[in-house]
Order: sequence, then C-alpha cells, then structure tokens
Amino acid sequence: MNADLVASVRTMDDVMRLIDLRGTASRPDLVRNAVDGAVVDATVRPILADVAERGEAAVLEWAERFEGFRPNALRVPAELLAACEQAMDPKLRAALTIMIDRVRRVHEVQIPVEQVIEVAPGAIVEQRWIPVDRVGLYVPGGGASYVSSVVMNVVPAQLAGVRSIAVVSPPRRDHDGWPNPAVLGAAALLGVSEFYAVGGAQAIAMLAYGSGPGEAGCLPVSMVTGPGNTYVTAAKRLLRELIAIDAEAGPTEVLVLADETADAECIAADLVSQAEHDALAAVVLVTTSAKLADLVSVALPRRIAEARHGDRIRASLAGPQSAVVLVSSLEHAVDIANEYAAEHLEIQTADAEAVSRRIRNAGAVFVGRYSPVALGDYLAGSNHVLPTAGTARCSAGLSVGTFLKGVHVINYNRQALEAIAEPAAVLAVAERLPAHRDAIRARLDSR
Repeated sequence: MNADLVASVRTMDDVMRLIDLRGTASRPDLVRNAVDGAVVDATVRPILADVAERGEAAVLEWAERFEGFRPNALRVPAELLAACEQAMDPKLRAALTIMIDRVRRVHEVQIPVEQVIEVAPGAIVEQRWIPVDRVGLYVPGGGASYVSSVVMNVVPAQLAGVRSIAVVSPPRRDHDGWPNPAVLGAAALLGVSEFYAVGGAQAIAMLAYGSGPGEAGCLPVSMVTGPGNTYVTAAKRLLRELIAIDAEAGPTEVLVLADETADAECIAADLVSQAEHDALAAVVLVTTSAKLADLVSVALPRRIAEARHGDRIRASLAGPQSAVVLVSSLEHAVDIANEYAAEHLEIQTADAEAVSRRIRNAGAVFVGRYSPVALGDYLAGSNHVLPTAGTARCSAGLSVGTFLKGVHVINYNRQALEAIAEPAAVLAVAERLPAHRDAIRARLDSR
C-alpha cells in the first residue's frame, strides 16, 4: 500500500480492513492471490509429467494422495449417470430445468451467422465458424457441489456444436468414491455420457494427455474450460502449448460499487455469499458513503455467525485480497472498478443503469438492488465461468464463441486474381518476398 495511505487503513470490527481514500485519487492496494505462483507451478509440474508418462495409473495415484482415498475407477459408469438423474430430487430437477432453459436462451444469440463476402466480382471470402472437435469441461468439487457449473460449461459447448464432450469432477468419499450425485444427475440431464471421477491438476493433465488405451480410457481433448482452484488454474496455464483454455480462472472475486442509496444488509449478504466460496475469495466494497460502510461493518459479524461456512468466510473477508474502500466521488469509484476489472461487479447506486454504462472492465455486471451475484450463479441466464485476477481487462466469460474457430475460406476465380495481381506484386516486392509474386503469376501464366 502507498506509504501516505497507511494511516488511513483500519479494520472494521476485526472483519474487514477499511481503506480511506477520500481526498485522494489513489487506488487501493489489493492482493489478488496471496499464493506464490512459483510454488504452485513447482507442485503441479511433476503431476503433469507423471500423467503424461504413466496415464491412468498416475491419475489414480495422485487422486489417492490428494483425496485421501483411491477412486473406484476414472470413468463414471453410464448406469450410475442414469441412476443419478432418475433419483434426482424433483425440486432440483425443476430448478435445473429452468436454469438450462435460461442459459440456452441467452447463449443461443451468441451463435454467429456465417457470411459470404464478395470483395470484388469473382473474389469470395467466406466466414465459417467451426466447433472444436473435443473438449474437456472441469466442474469443481472441494467444499461445494457445483451443479450449476455443469450447466454453464455444457450448454455453450453443445450450442457451438462440439461433437465430443468429456466432463471431470473430483470424487467424493461420502459418495462411494464418485462425484456428487447431483452433479452426475445434472450431466445426465444434459445428455452427457462421458464423465470422469477426477479433479485437481491430475484431471487437467488427463484431459490434455489422455489416460491410456481401453474402453474406459479418456482420449486427449483440444480444449479445457471451467473454473477450479489454484492448482487447476496452474495446470491449465502450464499446458497451454498443448490445449486451448478458456481463461486462468482463479479464486472468485466480487467488487460492489455503492453509494448512500444502497441497502447495507443486501451488501453484507452479497459479500458473505461470495466469501463462502473460498478462503482466498476476493471481496471488495467501494463506496462513497461512510455511513453505509459502518452499517455493513455492523451487519457482517452477525451474518458470519449465522453462516454455515463461517471460518471460510471470515478468512476471505479478513484476507489481504478483501477490503472496504471509501472514496469521495462516484467518478473515483468507477475508476477503481475499471482498473480492478472484477470477475463480478455489482452496482448499487442511484441510477445504477447509467453507472453500468461507464464500466469497461468486468467479467459480468449486476445492476441494481435486485441483481445479486448469486442470481448470476444460478438463474440469470448469464454464464458464471468468468475471467478473474484482472484478466477481464482483455478477456470475457465462457460463451458459445469460446468453442468455435473462425475460419476464412477464400475462393477466387481467374479474373479476380488477375485484377489484383499487380498490386499484390508491389506488396510482395516491398516485403522482399518475390516468390509470393511469382506464385500468383504462375497461375496467370498457365493455361
């Protein structure tokens, strides 16, 4: 933190630190991820190398080491997938049906239209969109069962036309060594037939390298998408020369931009809801109202005490990645939000819609009191697989386009080539590549 701001930092009832930037144009010093990336990479590299060399045996051994038990098998039997769908609680099935419908409706408009452009008579350039052949979709396990992440990954891949989809999720000791039944049921509901009980860096390695021969073996994929912990993120990053990835989606984060019109109880509830994901979750409130900040500080301890994951929440809120930031103006708050480029950005201000139009960098923007991040996690229709750690400055959330390759198809006739032969020759000579000119002339000289 800037030395001149140290005196302006205090804690809010030992829950969150308060950074007072009123009267300055400074930015808060917020640590996005306190974990040493070099240490994480050093842990992950041997896992990747081992899986590349030994396949399924290595995957099972690493799973046993990290999960504390050896999974029954990697491939989830088709009968178990079907049984989990059949046994699904009717209320959960109904909620998932709504989610799937809304996510499909939002993502269907992302399907691009192929175009044929005649740049000149006989000179055709076609824009085609070709889906990735085979993808691996990661569904986190850990301290929660991310049924929603199945939908968020699978639906856009299906709409893109991906032919081969493999889903992975960590095995659970309390479910006979298989992933959570609700997660398996959601996959079956979407028509997924290839599911593997494996998580962590070893899951990403298995998807990238394959697990070996056999009917139950996992064939290598071309792309891996989906959120995960620090080790999953590192594995995706380290394998980028072999597979495409959606983003380096690390610990989750939210920035709430609020003024005096905001409801402190709603904000406290939102901060706690995001913090319950992970002790490393980044939770930030930027506000122009000292009164609101005080009211939030009063509400937080009570909500933490009532929460199921109180220890995890308190660790997140007290971490160096989280803070309440006081500023003098909404303009300053917007500047901080754009620089921070949060995965989730909530705007709870007067005329929140107008303020949202000033946001350039965010994974997803939630406008007004009745649009909490929790809505986006489930039933908004938007995708919740979003860029973190400031990468929203240059990348976007998971979409149909993630799974598509834009390909130009060029089709010129002789007359069209003749028409541009001379300017093409000029450009080739200017670049000192005369063979390019000759390749064009060879066609025009032949009969």
